[in-house]
Parts: sequence; C-alpha cells; structure tokens
Amino acid sequence: MQLSSKLLNVKYELRGPVLHAARAMEAEGHRILKMNLGDTAPFGLEAPESVVVDMIHHLRGAQGYSDSKGIFSARTAISQYYQTRGLMQIGVEDIFVGNGVSELISMTLQAFLENGDEILIPAPDYPLWTAAVNLAGGKAVHYLCDEDEYWWPDMADVESKITGRTKGIVIINPNNPTGAVYPRHIVEQFAELARKHDLVLFSDEIYEKVRYGDVEHIHTAAVAEDVCCLTFSGLSKAYRMPGYRAGWVAITGPLVATEAYREGLELLASLRLCANVPAQHAIQTCLGGYQSIEELIRPGGRLHDQRDLALELLIAIPGVTCVPAAGAMYLFPRLDPEMYPFESDEQFVLDLLKEQKILVSHGTAFNWPRPDHFRFVILPSVVDIKEAVRRIDTFLAQYRKAAEPLQ
Repeated sequence: MQLSSKLLNVKYELRGPVLHAARAMEAEGHRILKMNLGDTAPFGLEAPESVVVDMIHHLRGAQGYSDSKGIFSARTAISQYYQTRGLMQIGVEDIFVGNGVSELISMTLQAFLENGDEILIPAPDYPLWTAAVNLAGGKAVHYLCDEDEYWWPDMADVESKITGRTKGIVIINPNNPTGAVYPRHIVEQFAELARKHDLVLFSDEIYEKVRYGDVEHIHTAAVAEDVCCLTFSGLSKAYRMPGYRAGWVAITGPLVATEAYREGLELLASLRLCANVPAQHAIQTCLGGYQSIEELIRPGGRLHDQRDLALELLIAIPGVTCVPAAGAMYLFPRLDPEMYPFESDEQFVLDLLKEQKILVSHGTAFNWPRPDHFRFVILPSVVDIKEAVRRIDTFLAQYRKAAEPLQ
C-alpha cells in the first residue's frame, strides 16, 4: 500500500520520533519523566465528580445516535453560556458539537478550503492547525508572535502575510504553547484585518477558563459580530476530561454569508453520524453551576503555584529565559543560542531524553522557526517539576562547561 500524497506535507511532531523513542525506552524498562503531556488525567487532575455522576445517569439513554450537530440540551447550554458572556448572537443552531475540538478543526477546514487557499496560523502554534490546513489541501502560512511583547501576535507581520489567496486567520487564545492571553486591542486588530481583507476568523479558545491573576479573556466573536467567525472550545482542559472528547464550534457573522458553509459543515457532521453521545450529556452539567477550575488557577491553587514554581526554577538556569504564562498549562522557555548552539532542537530533546530520561517538546514542533525553545508542561507534581528542571540543568551544564574559555 502506498502513502497518500495528501499526507506529504502533514506533520504532527508532538507524537513523532521523540515520542517513539520514549516509548521504546519505556519498553526496555526505563522510567521517563514526562513533561510533554497536555493531558490532565495522568497527573491526578480529574473531572469533577458531579460531571462523572451525571454522565453515568444518562448512559442508558445515550446508546443511540444523536442529532449530527449534537444533542439539544448540550447546544442550548453552550448557547446560554456564550450569551452570559455577551455573545447574544449565538443560538442553538449556530453550534456543532464534536469529538473534541481536534475533530472540529479538521471538519471546519475541509468544508471551507479549496486547494491552494492560504490560512494564516501563529508561530508558535498548536500544530494540529497547520496539519489540518495542509490535509484539507490548503497552505499554512505562519505569522510571528513576539516574545518580547508577551508572545502577542506581531500584527504588522500578520498583515504582511495576507495575499490574494488568504482565506482566513487562526487565533489561538489563550495560546498553546506560549501561555499568552491576548488583550482586547490585539483581538480587535484581528477583527479589523478580517473586515478589511474579507477573511474568516478561526478562534481556538479551548483554554479560555485557564487564566492566572486578573487576566481577562476576550472572545474574538465579541468584537467581530459583523465578521464570519468560528469559535472553538470544549471540556478537555477546564474540566479535566480530554478523553471524553467533548468540544464544540459556534459560527457567527452575517447569516447570508455563512449559509452555504453551514450546509456543508452539516453534511460533514452527518457523514460521521454524530459525536459520542455520553460525553455530550456532560456539557450542560459542566457549563452550569460551580466552576472548579477557579480553585486551581487562583493563588494557592495547584496550576497557579506550579506555574510559578516551574518558571522560577527554569529561569534560574544560566542562559534560560521565559515569558510568564498568562494562561493555559505550559511554559515556552528560550535557550540562549550562544550558550546552547543547538542546530536541531529535536536532537536536543532526543539527547535530553536519552541521557536524563526526561521528555519535553521541541519548539520547532510548534512551527517556531528557530531551534531555541522547548515546551514545558506545568501539570506534573511539584516533586516532578523540581526533578525535571534539575535534570535539564544537569544536561545543559555540559554545554555551558564546553563553552567556557580555557584558563
């Protein structure tokens, strides 16, 4: 069997050679310290008990197919949630429920792109966006985010990348892997670019509830009511249930401009019959009532304090700097290229894995153009965070020593 040519430009290095090497080492009996996983479950961050109980209660009634767009109660809860956030234009029929946001990213792009159409995607990005654009026949074009400006998008660079083939812009806010949360003026500039160049906005907001301090999250659709906008979110992060695969996309903008597209997306949703039904019953329970994520992200909360600890320890390593994460569950440290002149950051994380039995993700896997960053997950325990940073420091010390001038 031959590999389809559709896959030639599709990459997802987060589950590529480095992960395969880690699995091979585990098969040999090595214990790997995993600082690469954005999955909450392995680290003891479990779904709220009330959600699990509610899903069990509905199991017998969730054995058949649902409406291809999702069960009515789930879509109603999503619509009401956005309306409480000021997005009064989002109704039940504007919402599609999927098997996580990942499935919906692929579906929405397949329904939208012609071969050769360009989509602007941030660098660094969550690499599924780049892969899904390429798989749908489009071309991913990366605009730069500015590390010196809190990892906010360089809006001049964004506009400079727009061509006659550009059809849309992806916004990942809060951002994975940098943890950046974009202020209102940045989100408004995206909306203005969409108006000016007749573009669609794809706003990935899966981490919208995972924010630290007094940082505010601005929904893209809230400042772009007259623009075609797709808002993605779900239960995997804020409610610690990534394996349940419950996500959604809400379509806003002029109905006459989105009508044909909605029909195409409904066709694709029907072809996969429906999203898994038991998890859909969790959506209403999650979006209503007490929001348990709040106790994790405030001072004294596990995510808040582990973010602070990881940041403090990482920047104490000579030649390592890091912008504090305003949201999400990651840090994106920078390695001084003069002190650590790695030609390949993938080789760096492979060598780190083999020598120190620790797994992190290399920065170019997130389509960052230079081999000088890596992603560090803050989900593991305090003990594991301290040990992980100690091993990274030990590994990097070899390069610092080699770079020292001879006495």
